[in-house]
Amino acid sequence: MENIFYEGQVIWAQIDANRHMRHSAYADICAQARSNMLNKMGFSLDKFAEFQIGPILFREELIYSKEVHLDEYVQVKVELTRYNKTNSRFSFVHQVYRKDGALCCTVNVDGAWLDLKRRKLTKLPEEMEPYLAKVPRAAGYEEIG
Repeated sequence: MENIFYEGQVIWAQIDANRHMRHSAYADICAQARSNMLNKMGFSLDKFAEFQIGPILFREELIYSKEVHLDEYVQVKVELTRYNKTNSRFSFVHQVYRKDGALCCTVNVDGAWLDLKRRKLTKLPEEMEPYLAKVPRAAGYEEIG
């Protein structure tokens, strides 16, 4: 499977009273997968600090398909679904799979880049655009602007 940016075992702290992975644990591992992907493509924390920007989210949607239980292993696939070149808004899809290949959860997020000094939305600096070109695109990827 391509574009896997997180693999790990489901631990006790990620389980809820129903003995399956809790809702917010899916969001946590998808955030880590997205962070891993951005870092691998060149968007390191140091690079964000250099340009005084950071990614923020406006929306996070989780769609559950199958249960994941304690001690099972999961993989998270991350792909860019939409990017607006005019204002640098973006959307990513994350797919959480069990090791048996079952799709367990789909997480969709919408976000943008935040200027950390002005606390306002900003465009991605030109110097960082080559990193964006490396980000994996989903089937049906849409570029706006």
